[in-house]
Amino acid sequence: MRREWELEDLIECWTLDEEEFALLANKSGATRLGFGLMLKFFELEARFPRREDVPRPAVEFMAGQVKVDAQLFAAYDWSGRTIKNHRA
Repeated sequence: MRREWELEDLIECWTLDEEEFALLANKSGATRLGFGLMLKFFELEARFPRREDVPRPAVEFMAGQVKVDAQLFAAYDWSGRTIKNHRA
């Protein structure tokens, strides 16, 4: 996954559609942000990311869409039950 992103590329690749937003409806905070990023990353790369795989510009762009502070991405649990459910 590339690290540098132009705004047009962020819009094209990391924008959630209505159906994807519906999947986020019952999530909040770090879980909402993390799930949205995992969803789009999987769509782009056909695999689930590790924390370090997700580009910072994508985190900031997604945070704006889901109305969550981008700093909460650091609190997303990458080893617990929640991420296993998100992957399923």
